[in-house]
Amino acid sequence: MGADKLRAIRKKRRISEKTLFISAILGGGAGGVLGMLIFRHKTKHLSFVIGMPVICAANIVLAWIMLRFVI
Repeated sequence: MGADKLRAIRKKRRISEKTLFISAILGGGAGGVLGMLIFRHKTKHLSFVIGMPVICAANIVLAWIMLRFVI
């Protein structure tokens, strides 16, 4: 989020929303939520405001399941 925000400010080529969501799904949900809050980036996009916390929660649940039942 920080890198994309900086690119937006400098009017450079941006990181796609798809890439931000994929990185969140692959385990970066908490980072996505924290990045949104810290950098105040993508906070007006409903898909991010709802999607990132849901992905973060899913990451936490999946990690718990893996720790509880797999390891």
